[in-house]
Amino acid sequence: MSHKNKNGKVFLVGAGPGDPGLITVKGMECIRQADVLIYDYLASPALLKYASENAKSIYVGKKGGDHTLSQNGINKLLVEKAEKGFVVTRLKGGDPFIFGRGGEEVEVLIKAQIPFEIVPGVTSAAAAPAYAGIPLTHRKYASAVTFVTGHEDPDKEKSDIDWESLVRGGGTIVFLMGVKNLPLIARQLMNCGMSPDKSVALVRWGTTPKQMTVTGRLDTIVNHVKKAGLKPPAVIIVGDVVNLRAEMKWFENRPLMGKKILVTRSREQASNMVKALSDLGAECLDCPVIKIVQPDDTAPLNTAIENLSSYDWLIFTSVNGVKFFFDRLYALGRDIRSLSNLNTAS
Repeated sequence: MSHKNKNGKVFLVGAGPGDPGLITVKGMECIRQADVLIYDYLASPALLKYASENAKSIYVGKKGGDHTLSQNGINKLLVEKAEKGFVVTRLKGGDPFIFGRGGEEVEVLIKAQIPFEIVPGVTSAAAAPAYAGIPLTHRKYASAVTFVTGHEDPDKEKSDIDWESLVRGGGTIVFLMGVKNLPLIARQLMNCGMSPDKSVALVRWGTTPKQMTVTGRLDTIVNHVKKAGLKPPAVIIVGDVVNLRAEMKWFENRPLMGKKILVTRSREQASNMVKALSDLGAECLDCPVIKIVQPDDTAPLNTAIENLSSYDWLIFTSVNGVKFFFDRLYALGRDIRSLSNLNTAS
């Protein structure tokens, strides 16, 4: 780890909904300055490459009932690292204060007298619908939007959700972490007076190349989801704005959407290709099988450069060959005029 100091600090950072490009500028600064990165299941692993080489990354993801570390364990880890004087960046999917249990972690930090900052993030409750072509509000269809948990604390004796108020309030309703409870959600809404033909959409892995969207009516959406095999994580959108998706969807229309591409170029040279493919919708796996390094012995190339006048052709087999050749050419005190008598090809 990089710099340990007397006074540690914790940054609770919203890592965004999945697309690493949606991290905030402040969030990126926190990643770069961290001694320790503690990240969740829904935080994009692509963000870790921006951390310092000496930073330690610790995965504490919770997927369904499978917890790498309990919430109490995560709380203790935050305090432990900060008390040792480290700058800790806690990367939480979406926004830390929107169903991210960020408030619970802050309470622990306050009790331990650990300095902290909150860095808001782009919540999947807003981003996933946007990437699916569903505006949460619209002057003609929805003047309000409500965020609701689809998975309340199992230790609660009674639900805090007022289903009648949700239906009576109108507007758009967004449920997070509710896929497993979709039958209950649909039933409660209809029992409280919502029309069975109300439009519903589920967006899985929103903002990522794995994004999948299923739409239907309130009374049929459970069957549609089962047929599509849609699993968590996903957000549920209920409201008339879902109907706008037919003409507004854009992200899933990209030509390489759903394709997985293995990029084997060197890591230094793959970034432009990965970005171009990602922009077209592909899910890229960066897996360099070569590493470009300087030759251990430059004597053969030096000799060839000294005798360029004896050659008719100079043929380059790759962009790397061009770079290394000219690096040596200039290092030997020559320039491009040395190639005046040569034909070149690549």
